[in-house]
Amino acid sequence: MGDSARNEVDPDRLKMFSFLVFSKLEGAVTSGMIHLGDRLGLYRILADATDSLSDDELAGRARLHPRWVREWIRNQAAARIIDVEFVDGVERYGLSPEARVVLADESHAAFGMGMFHRLPQTMNALEYLPESFRTGLGRDYDSHGPDGAVGIERSFEPWSRSYLLPVVLPALDGMVDRLERGAAVADIGCGAGGAAIRMATAFPRSSVVGYDISMHALDRANERRSNEAVGNVEFRDPRRDPLPEDGSLDLVTAFDCIHDMTHPQDVMNSIRRSLRPDGTWLLVDIKALDTFEETMRKNPMASLMYGISVMSCMSSAMSLPGGAGLGTLGLPESKARAMAAEAGFTRFRRLDVEHSLNAFYEIKP
Repeated sequence: MGDSARNEVDPDRLKMFSFLVFSKLEGAVTSGMIHLGDRLGLYRILADATDSLSDDELAGRARLHPRWVREWIRNQAAARIIDVEFVDGVERYGLSPEARVVLADESHAAFGMGMFHRLPQTMNALEYLPESFRTGLGRDYDSHGPDGAVGIERSFEPWSRSYLLPVVLPALDGMVDRLERGAAVADIGCGAGGAAIRMATAFPRSSVVGYDISMHALDRANERRSNEAVGNVEFRDPRRDPLPEDGSLDLVTAFDCIHDMTHPQDVMNSIRRSLRPDGTWLLVDIKALDTFEETMRKNPMASLMYGISVMSCMSSAMSLPGGAGLGTLGLPESKARAMAAEAGFTRFRRLDVEHSLNAFYEIKP
């Protein structure tokens, strides 16, 4: 086949490819509208309504301008996020039971507004990413500002509330009994402190220390600790007050953070030295596959994961010179096993915990 034949544009395929590209833009724009629905409380009003609402009724309850609400809710209905009925020429809107859970119920494990909460901060990365592509250096999570930390907190809390105490800790060999008797616990990459506070509250005889390098997250964690009056938990910046490497800890946890770290092997080495001979490291991280080819075939959210990685996870993991740059899908089980072995761990078990996003590992010296 000659060059001219290979380069000939097929009109039908051109239309389909253009549609594909602009469908991605539709998703980006609708994501912005989801952010607004959460931020303005519109989903909460729809969830609480006993019947469907017109756009004027929704605007009135939200105390917002009706013309703006009408355009917003038509986007949401066209995107099949909000249900619409046409009754006597009037549009009436409501949420399905499933939509209520994802959009408005912060107590449910499937609540999904955390990522949309911090969408402006995430997308703002596009302003500095061209320079990152040139220099190789990304930015850490504090570059997303205080609201970025709140968005991460809202993303993590539904999982922590629904899984940590009732499902995950009981899956660790003998750990609940140990925590009830009194254990020394460290939560690495603790963020806003939700998991650390939850463990400290549930096990008052144990002591919990959360570690994070995000000042915004630590500020929020200490605020929560004060508000909830939990005395057996504290929060530290490991750059000033590092993890003790004296074999004194019974349990170390790391929830969805190792792939974000600039030097994850060093952190694993430190975790190994911190644990008692019979201690446990609970590693929770994103489910990932060994090859890109396999990821393309089996992960329907692969493009989202790689995009988030560029704007957040890998950027954080390359925010210092020599950063490992694992990224969102950079820690498959095989790599986690190899890195744990290099750190001196000898026992590695994948826990039988079903979760759509995360894999759970019990790792022992």
